[in-house]
Amino acid sequence: MVHATAVGAGLPGHRSPSVGFEAPFEMLSACHERVERMLALLVKLRHHLSENGWDIHASKAATDVMRYFDIAAPHHHLDEEVHVFPVILALHDTTLDALVFRLKQDHIEMEKSWEVVKQLLASVVNADANTWVAFNDANNGALDAFAAAYNEHIKQEEWAIYPAAQQACSSDQLAAMSHEMRRRRGQAN
Repeated sequence: MVHATAVGAGLPGHRSPSVGFEAPFEMLSACHERVERMLALLVKLRHHLSENGWDIHASKAATDVMRYFDIAAPHHHLDEEVHVFPVILALHDTTLDALVFRLKQDHIEMEKSWEVVKQLLASVVNADANTWVAFNDANNGALDAFAAAYNEHIKQEEWAIYPAAQQACSSDQLAAMSHEMRRRRGQAN
């Protein structure tokens, strides 16, 4: 059986699910944890499909991954583009500037690769036991590349960008960031 709720349990670095927008950098890091859980679910889904073929559990897992990357991931990328990257660029640190430009390009590339991955997941959601066609080598390569890109991207943000941006942000900037993150998601302040 493949369920999203089972994936997060026991992953290293598990953050509290109670982190809220009042702590925007902790929320951004918690989003990264959710990305990692969805990527882990994608691995479990692929294993399940190769071992057991299609079933309703596979369809549900594919739906969960699609929902996350269709809804939450774009908000997260926008949070970074609007609130985090400008803070870093204002520091005028050439090393961090180059990293920000690469991370912005990553967002574009990850959105493109998501479209391919989404089609593969949709093939799981829309299949049944009689119509499911296993992923081929090219499909698996696309899924691997998607996960690798996200993992590297997260590592760079967590190790370099977030700490520098958080240190550079004033309390007013953090409050504005918190407010905007809530507003973007339709949450009352």
